[in-house]
Amino acid sequence: MAPQLLRVGAALPDPPFEFVGTQGPAGFDIDLMRRIAGKLGREWQLVPYTGTDFNGIFAGLGNAYDCVASGTTITPGRQAIADFCAPYAVSGQSLVVDRAHHPKVHSTADLKGLVIGVQKGNTSQPVAEKLVAEGRAARVRVYAYDEIEKALDDLSSGGCDAFMKLAPVTHWLVRDRPKLAVVQTGITREILGVCVRKGDAALRQAIDQAQAELVKDGTIPTLIKQWLGEGASAA
Repeated sequence: MAPQLLRVGAALPDPPFEFVGTQGPAGFDIDLMRRIAGKLGREWQLVPYTGTDFNGIFAGLGNAYDCVASGTTITPGRQAIADFCAPYAVSGQSLVVDRAHHPKVHSTADLKGLVIGVQKGNTSQPVAEKLVAEGRAARVRVYAYDEIEKALDDLSSGGCDAFMKLAPVTHWLVRDRPKLAVVQTGITREILGVCVRKGDAALRQAIDQAQAELVKDGTIPTLIKQWLGEGASAA
């Protein structure tokens, strides 16, 4: 009998958490879930989520996939619709600008009159909306979740003035964009984790046990250092 599949939902591209490289799927969550599946004696399968709003990914739990591992911040709203496993990392929002366009922008304190780009359903969205509500930025431009490359292009063309996203992602994406720079990190403190269908205690506990073993043997700290760098730390 073939091993039971562990279907993992993820929103791509979201490097360095998950992306498709020349050798196929790669990234922190990819490596993590392969190892967790191995601990559970199950085969691993990536199920890409293609919705424009990240929050829609949770609707597929128990149907399209068994769990979500997608650089997912644990929030009260998400905990109401999914059960989260033990956290694996801590990270936070960061700010990216084109230095040539906005040489005086060094943090969220310098955004008055400017437009902040975010992805729909990302935890950066309420942070940016709060800055606008407080009069510290002009407005928020919301991009579909898979339009992150367009958002970064817009920093240089004037479509938006700054872009907000978790630090590991922005550090990864600006590597090949010399005009762009991550000017601020640590805007928020966010705890990340894998989640399962609400009420699936058996799978949640199994993943927790596998994660605990991978923490004890040093695997998860090594993966965090390898993929997420200074933008995150072990939970």
